[in-house]
This record gives sequence, structure tokens and C-alpha cells, in this order.
Amino acid sequence: MAIQCEFIDFVIPIENIDKVYPGGFSQFKEDNKDAFSGKLWHDQFLFRDGAMNPMDIEYLAEEWEKMGLQGVVETDGRKQWKDFCIVEGMFGGPTLPCDWIVYDGNNNCVYVKGKPKGKIIGPGFDNKV
Repeated sequence: MAIQCEFIDFVIPIENIDKVYPGGFSQFKEDNKDAFSGKLWHDQFLFRDGAMNPMDIEYLAEEWEKMGLQGVVETDGRKQWKDFCIVEGMFGGPTLPCDWIVYDGNNNCVYVKGKPKGKIIGPGFDNKV
């Protein structure tokens, strides 16, 4: 499956949420259940949050980094995303290289590299995982 992108997207593999969020992704969903009817959605592999401005995305990144995830890292002199990724469809996908997702600009969605794209989850699509 794939997740639809909108505006500025904050994408995290669900397995990374399981590693740092007390109670894992299932507890995260319970703690944020109201937002899952609006700005939050996921497929079986990726979770998406988002914002309409860079300051709000920066805040999201800082909050997840406080929990133990790493955002931007430098590998072989190249900055890239590690535990989460920021995607801006208007500007062509991930804001830095992100080796674990594929951005589909025709459908403005992302999915896990090496997995089939399948159906797209997000507003206007069938949101059942």
C-alpha cells in the first residue's frame, strides 16, 4: 500500500513508532484517535502526519527526536533522512534523500521501497488498512 501526500508530509515507518512510543503504534493511535479522522493516516508500513508550513513540520521532527528517533544524518558526506522523512510533493518528493521510500509524483504518494505500491490510503481514498 501507499500513503497519499498533502502539503508538507511527515512520514515515519510504523516499526520506528513501535520502538520509541510507549505502547507502540497501537497506543499512539489510541492517544491520537481524533486526529486519525482528519490529518493522520497510515498503511500497514508507513504513518503520515502533515502541516501546511515548515515551522509545524519542524516541531513534529523535534517531538519525535525527543522520543529517540533520528531525523537528518550524514552518511559519506551526504545528508539524508534516517528514521523519518519530510516529503513535499510540490517540490518533487523527499526534501533530502530517503532510501527507504519511493515517491510517486503522478499520484502524490509514498510507499516503502521494495514493496508494491498497491492502493493509496488518504483523504478521498479507501482508508481501510
